[in-house]
Formats: sequence, structure tokens, C-alpha cells
Amino acid sequence: MREDAFYSAALLSASGISPAIARRLIARLGSAAAAWQASGEDLAPILSDAPRQALLALRQKKPELPEEIAAACRAKGIAVCAMEDETYPALLREIFQPPLVLFYRGTLAPEASRLAMVGARRASTYGKHVAEEIASDLARDGVTVVSGAARGIDTASHRGALRTGRTVAVLGCGLDIVYPPENGRLLADIAEQGAVISEYPPGTRPLAAFFPARNRIISGLSRGTIVVEAAEKSGSLITAELALSEGRDVFAVPGSIYSETSRGCHRLIQQGAKLVADAADVLAEYEIEQADPTAEKKRRVAGPGDLSSEEQAVYDVLAFDAGLTVDEIIYRLHGRSEVSNVAFLLLQMELAGWVEADENRAYSRAVKEGNR
Repeated sequence: MREDAFYSAALLSASGISPAIARRLIARLGSAAAAWQASGEDLAPILSDAPRQALLALRQKKPELPEEIAAACRAKGIAVCAMEDETYPALLREIFQPPLVLFYRGTLAPEASRLAMVGARRASTYGKHVAEEIASDLARDGVTVVSGAARGIDTASHRGALRTGRTVAVLGCGLDIVYPPENGRLLADIAEQGAVISEYPPGTRPLAAFFPARNRIISGLSRGTIVVEAAEKSGSLITAELALSEGRDVFAVPGSIYSETSRGCHRLIQQGAKLVADAADVLAEYEIEQADPTAEKKRRVAGPGDLSSEEQAVYDVLAFDAGLTVDEIIYRLHGRSEVSNVAFLLLQMELAGWVEADENRAYSRAVKEGNR
């Protein structure tokens, strides 16, 4: 573990000190430790007044900050990687402002084949199912899926990838902060089967200003970015723009013309992003051989093989892209006298993972390995 990395993290904690400015300080003064310990006179030729005063004030207030960051990492099981380390992801070094330091839990794979998946936090049932399916298929074929652990599409992408392979979550806060709070178990699973990373030291709260910077790491780690759902003005489009600015590929999943969360994807497609219907469309771009070339051709109409006849009848009226309430399901089952107690059947199928309900208790088929 590079001790100088903790001094870099301390420098970056000062207001107005960006990775580019910190890199300049380190280059001029010889090391991050020297930059942290430099006098105002030594800093004057390198920094403008505001960041210089901010750095001096931070150092006066927290003179032991590098040591405090190091101690917090040791206590919380957080590893640190500097740009010069062999474990630093190779693709990330190539972007305009690569992070000087990465804090992480799990395992970094510097040469891994990675693709980003991003989209709306308020995702539709359709969007979440598509994200899980594509992520699962990509991970099965050796691609590491990168996303931001946010609600909606990010969460669905991580969950899909975890079923078959590896995923990486990039946070806009310290790794000891669980955000969003309901994703604590998910983040723990990702750390076991991939990596959770951040450029922010432990204790850093998830401020809105940190998320655009987080997005550059998501796209920077990845050969391409897949946008599943995005409104016309969204963070997902910022990630896509960052990918394009770095010469990386952008893919977009189409949706309904009536959906607000599909308009951003449709605009990307109009501007030249490759339309994606399944993982095969993406894998073909990189000449990655599929473990099961027919997987994406199966349209999931038959359902799982271990359902009872009543459960199968209920499953048959459900879809992956829209939910139905209990009353709507009963209406569609009209005339099927062998099906009774639909609410109980749905509960059993939900517990088994074959169906899921949204916040309005509208049921749809759940994306589950074997349910293909």
C-alpha cells in the first residue's frame, strides 16, 4: 500500500484541488507528502489564491489528515491503489482526469474487459428487466459490468451481473457510507464477487457535486457504455457524453416512444449510438465469443419448468415489461376455472423468485437465472 496515496487523498480533500491540480503539485514538489507539507511560499507559484488558502486552512485544521485516512482504511478493510500501482485499471489511466487514488473493497482486475451500464433511477419495470438480462448475459461471457450502485437501472445491472459473473460499483462517497441505504447487502455482494471503488476517502458523504465526477470513472473504466433508460437531461447522458469524449463506444436500448425515460436513449440512437436489443449486439462489437450463442434468442415464453399448473397459468398472463394487478390477472384468467386464490399463488411465486411486484403491487415476471 502506497503511503503517499494517503497524502494525495488529503490534498484532494481541500476545496479547489482537483486531480489535475494535485498532479501538478506533486510533479513540482516531488511527492504528495511534500505537497501536503509545503509552506504557503512554496505553494504560491503553483496554486492560485483560493485553492492555496483552502489547502493551508485544511492542513491547519487537520494536520494529521493523511494518517487519519490511513487509519480509517485499515480499520474498515479498505484498500488503496495509486496511479503508479500495477493494480490500477489500465483503461482508467487514459482518461483526461484519472483519479490519483482509488479506494476499494474486493479485487481490482486492471486488464479486465469492462462495459458500463447506466440508466434512470426511477426506472420502469421494462428497463430493470432489460438491464438485468443484458448484464447477466454480458457477465456470463466474461465481461465485467460497471455501474454506480444507484437505484433503478444501476441496481438491476449489478444484480444481473452477480448471477453469472463479475461487477464493479463506483460510488460518489466514501466506501464506509452505504448509499443508497437499501443497497448495503448488494454492495457487500459486489465486493465479494468484484469490487466497490471510490476516489473519496472514508467518511465522505454523498454530495450531489461528487456524482458527475463519479460518472467519469464509470465510463473511464469501460470500453463502452450501455444506456438502458435515460430522460433527455440526466446523469446517464452525462456518462455517455464522457464516454464519447474519451473515444469510447456508446450503446442505447430503445424503449416506448411514450416513455420519458426512453427519450434520452432515442436521442443517442439518432446521434449514432448503436441500438442494443440484447447482449449479443454488444459482444459482437468486440468479437467476444458467447458461451451460449442461442441464449438471447430465447424469448422466455415458456417459463420455469417446476411450476404447478395453476402457477403456470398465472405466469403465462404476465410479462417482463409491464405489471398487472391482482384484479387484472384475474380478469385475464377469466374462464380458467382450475385457477383459484390468485393472490396466494402470486405470493408463492414471488417468494420463489419467479415474479416480482412493484410499489403499486403490480406483478411481472422476474429476471432469474433459469427463467430464460
